[in-house]
Amino acid sequence: MNFTVNFSTRWADFDANIHMRHTAYNDYAAEARLRFFAKHNITVQDFTKELVGPILFEENTKFVKEIHMGEDISVNLKVIGLSAKGERWKIQHEVFNSQGKLAAIISVYGAWLDLQKRKLTVPPIKFQEIFQDAERTEDFEEIVLRQPIS
Repeated sequence: MNFTVNFSTRWADFDANIHMRHTAYNDYAAEARLRFFAKHNITVQDFTKELVGPILFEENTKFVKEIHMGEDISVNLKVIGLSAKGERWKIQHEVFNSQGKLAAIISVYGAWLDLQKRKLTVPPIKFQEIFQDAERTEDFEEIVLRQPIS
């Protein structure tokens, strides 16, 4: 299933060079992830209720094309990798400018955190299922855990 969010950029997203500042790309990717969770009926309140939340280990951004002040953008979400029980996940976001040209590729590697124990955890079934029908990249791979999370 394809997932894309359209955004109107803001004045605060731009730097002195009149193009989008580097961290704004990552902010929009994070917002796209939260909207993806919400589309699958997982809200911030669910994180609190289930005592489980997403965390990132790694975030990499490859800049391809400038986004200029006033341009609208779109950000998609694709799954690069997923462990058997959804404990760990790798997501790719592609950011497109208003002409539909690729502007950046953002890859994140994350997991689910038990908010009480402050340790990695296997998420509730509802959280495990959200990535199952998500669009996958051509190089999708299962994430094999060295030590299963219990």
